[in-house]
Order: sequence, then structure tokens, then C-alpha cells
Amino acid sequence: MTNLVQFAGLILLSLAPASLGTSPHPLANKSTPQIIAYYRYPVEVHQVTTEDGYILELHRIPHGIKEPQTSRHPRPPILLQHCLLCSSAEFVMNTPDKALAYLLADSGYDVWMGNVRGNTYSKNHVSLSPSQKEFWQFSWAEMGYYDLPAIIDYVLNTTQAEDLYYVGFSMGTTIFWAMMNDRPEYNQKVHVMVGLGPVAYVGNAKGPLARASSQVDLIERVAKFFGKYEFLSFGFLMDKFLSFACDERVFTSALCRNMLFQMTGSNRKQLNEEFLPVFLTNTPAGTSVLTVTHYLQEIRSGNFQKYDYGEKLNIQNYNSKYPPKYNLSKVVVPVALFSSENDWLAAPKDVEHLRLELPNVVYHRVVEDPMFTHLDFVWAKDADELVYKYVLGFLKFF
Repeated sequence: MTNLVQFAGLILLSLAPASLGTSPHPLANKSTPQIIAYYRYPVEVHQVTTEDGYILELHRIPHGIKEPQTSRHPRPPILLQHCLLCSSAEFVMNTPDKALAYLLADSGYDVWMGNVRGNTYSKNHVSLSPSQKEFWQFSWAEMGYYDLPAIIDYVLNTTQAEDLYYVGFSMGTTIFWAMMNDRPEYNQKVHVMVGLGPVAYVGNAKGPLARASSQVDLIERVAKFFGKYEFLSFGFLMDKFLSFACDERVFTSALCRNMLFQMTGSNRKQLNEEFLPVFLTNTPAGTSVLTVTHYLQEIRSGNFQKYDYGEKLNIQNYNSKYPPKYNLSKVVVPVALFSSENDWLAAPKDVEHLRLELPNVVYHRVVEDPMFTHLDFVWAKDADELVYKYVLGFLKFF
């Protein structure tokens, strides 16, 4: 199957330029820093090492293009944290008048974008290689315990700020709740938290992940048997293939649209087809198999809990037959939630469950578009009007 996809990609690469007369979107196959530089925003690349040795890459837009770098006006730092199988690119894959990172930079914020262990930008370690099984022995629980605290500390140390604003999307919210459970002292380092498509409980999720949850034990055994520990990290050839196949001027773009709809729900009206090649050459950005199976376990159990290794290893790791549940009452920082009725991954019932358990939800907005899906929070054509203007208003109020 892999060889067939590669062969099809080579054919398409050889034919597409002649048939289209032009290249695909100029940002297809570009990295996050390259995308930012394309729009002439200042960009910095930083690296931070976690307590357990993972080297994470951070991307920064220190100021907007409307404000000179020499300005003495203080810019509060804000950290944007991406979703499952995503990267920092999710916040810059649109024009500057619509993408969240640029809007925040032009509104006076010092914008930082994190990348968790195992994605495109964070596949280095002080002693391990991604070719080793040991490198991939983590789920989002470790991202909450190690990655997010390391990122927050680095941003605060670099900016000399007392605290920062935080915007998490999907898994970016999951690891935030997990961090506050394990390291509640970080409540003092976050001024306010914004959750887009917030995910803790996923028992009412729909789509392929929900259907796969009943087979999570089999998936874990098969992955272990075949020695597969990394999940969905596309290489150069596949990215090139997608940049042409998903171009809005090519008939195969319909397949790309349908692939997205199958994963996250359908909202054709909000699909930004012009940027489709950019989306799909940056996403999926890869993660560990355990990160995905951790979510599958939670869909099956209906609980928000740590990784279930099985009775024997649970006793070894947790001194209990069962994985401990996360305590959301420890998240005392002010929280704003943005959810939608057509979100397959952050389903309304699960978001309400989360809202009721968080002790300091100060704002909750349901997106007005009834068809708004999970990925629309970062990919929708009108996310600026439907979501971001309210995010900016909330942040300004606080």
C-alpha cells in the first residue's frame, strides 16, 4: 500500500505542474518559521529541554508588523498549544487578518507557539533517537507533566514576565488540565486560560477515533508486535504528493476534503480550500501510538484519567489496579471555554461535563455556526469572526 501511494505521488508530481501551469499554494511544504516569514512577521526559533531529556522547538512572533521592535510598550507573553497530531503551524496557516497568531501579535502580544515531544519539530532527545522504541514511550500524560511546564518556564524566563496567557486547542487543553493536576503550582504562572475545542472527557466522541476505541487493546498489541511506536508522521514525498493532490484546482482535492470530513465532521461552508494543501502538508505532524491509544482508552472508559497500562503495570506505576483520575478542581486559574455543537471530538455533553468540574470557568461561548467542527477552530475561513474576535475580547478584559 505504501509503495502504491508513493508511485501515485511520483506520477502526480510529474504531471501536475504541466497540467496546472503553476505550482500549488506557495506555503505548501513550508515550515512554521517559513510561513511566518512569508508574511514578513518577525520570527524566532527556540529550543527547550525537558526534565526527561526531550528537546522541544518553540516558535515565537515577538511583535506584530504594525509595531516597531524598538517599542517600549510591554507585550504580555501568550502561549498557543496545538492539538493531537498537530504542530505550531495550526496557528499561522491563514492570512494575517485571519490566523490567530498574527491577530494576537498585531494586538500587542508576544506570541509563543509550542511543539510537544514527537511531532515534526520536537523529535530530538539528549540521548535517545526516534528510531528507538524508548523514544516513543510517552502519551499526552508526559506532555502535561514534562513538556508544558518546561515550555512555560522557558517563556517566563526569557521574557522576565511573572505569568503568561495560555490558549490551548484540543490536546493543548488536555495537557493543561493534566499539568495542573500534577503540578498545581503552575496555576500561579498562568494569568488566564482559553480552551478552544476543550478536551478532557471524550466518552461522547464520534467518528473514526470513537469507532476504534472498542479495539484499543488489539491496536496496542498489533503496534507492539510490529514494532510501530510512531503514529502518522508523513515524509517529504507524501507531503509533496498532498501539496498537489489537495490543490483546489485539481479534481483529487475532493478526496482531501472527504478525508477531513471523515475525521472531524463536515462543514464544507467553512473549509478554506485555498489553504487545503498547506493544512495537509503540515498535518498530521506525528506523535506516539500511546498518545492516540490514551484517548481511545478514555473514549471507552468515559473517564479523564492517566494511562491504563493494565493491572500489573498499573500497580507498579500507580500503586493501584486502576489508573488514577485527574482532579479538575485543581485548575483554579480563570478559564474561558469555546465549544461548538458539531464538534465530534469535543462533544457538547463532554464539554459540559468538563465545565461543571472546573472550579473557575468565567466564560463559555458556543460558536454560532451550528455546523462548526473541531478543526474549524484553527482552519475555518471565518474563525476570526466566529471565534477569535471573542477570544481577543476576553483576553483584553482580563
